[in-house]
Amino acid sequence: MPIDWTQFDRDLDAAARNAGQKTDAELASALSSVSRLTDEEIEALFPAPADAKKLGELLQIVKSAGDRNQKVNQIVANAEKFGGVVLTLLQKFA
Repeated sequence: MPIDWTQFDRDLDAAARNAGQKTDAELASALSSVSRLTDEEIEALFPAPADAKKLGELLQIVKSAGDRNQKVNQIVANAEKFGGVVLTLLQKFA
């Protein structure tokens, strides 16, 4: 089943607007639904909602239908924005 990225963005934005622990759980759940990370891993790696939102944006690029070069170009164009997220993920998996 293809992922509705427009709806995913809306859900992620709504979760980011909520405060406190509930938000962290909602964000983690939304992100874990499209990645191999668990809710707990996402909460531990990205405790700040803004960083979790960036992870969601990065996942959207990675899982998009574009070819590899398009994805690389989008990531490079947003390298400063995604730098911290990429570093966190590489530290987790390195």
